[in-house]
Amino acid sequence: MSNINLIYYLIAGAAFGALALKTGIPAAPLAGALIGASVLGISGKVEPAAWPNGTRTILEISIGTVIGTSLTKDSLVELQTLWKPAILITFTLIITGLAIGLWTSRLLNVDIITTILGAAPGGISGMSLVGTEYGVGAAVATLHAVRLVTVLLILPLVVKMLNLFGIIKS
Repeated sequence: MSNINLIYYLIAGAAFGALALKTGIPAAPLAGALIGASVLGISGKVEPAAWPNGTRTILEISIGTVIGTSLTKDSLVELQTLWKPAILITFTLIITGLAIGLWTSRLLNVDIITTILGAAPGGISGMSLVGTEYGVGAAVATLHAVRLVTVLLILPLVVKMLNLFGIIKS
């Protein structure tokens, strides 16, 4: 029965992922698949699926490969001028993420691992996989999905407004 449940989840994820593609938002297939599988799980109509052994490792390798293919020789050339801001931004985001994660955990009485990983400056895929190691993958994915969608909706508007007022030139 577990295998058929996995198929149901895959169908729900694929369907919502395909629908999300039509929205044009970045990472739409990932967000759509997350929503589709979550809706099915929350509905209570289908029991949780058991993934075959090794599936997670294959997915981690796949995600690492996708991320790795985006790095090119041009990336290394750009890094010669961007390494200082990269280090500053990275450490600032990590420190800020830790502070926000700790503060959120205390303020809202939410699991500290969930809030630290949810506030981390990573993406949905990577941080969800890290969260899975600690048993909080779905919660971390949810926090990152909300963050990503919110940022993708708000920041382009902010940039347009800053451009409109002549504060930046794009």
